[in-house]
Amino acid sequence: MRNEYVSRRGGNAQISWSRNRNTVRHSSGQLGSFSLSAILGMLLLVVGLIYLTQGAKATSYDYEISNIDSEISELTAQKEDLAVEKARLTSVAAAENSQVAANMQDAVASGYANE
Repeated sequence: MRNEYVSRRGGNAQISWSRNRNTVRHSSGQLGSFSLSAILGMLLLVVGLIYLTQGAKATSYDYEISNIDSEISELTAQKEDLAVEKARLTSVAAAENSQVAANMQDAVASGYANE
């Protein structure tokens, strides 16, 4: 035996419904103009906040790079000073141990010239 259902959608035609067929009426849920403008405002606010945080990150990276560059400059200057000090100490030690320095006489003050 077959059941026949009458359509509730306002037509005169009778439709035979079979199994696994949904008979649900969906109502359109549209948002009002206030809701749409509120959602748009929130989206703009979120995009603006993301933009500001990215700008702040770039600025903080700029400060870090500046600090690292100044530290590199200071260390380079210290390295150059140490290289000069090493050369000075090496030359004094080499001069003391050379044969030319061993053959020299000790300096003695012989006097002053009088005019």
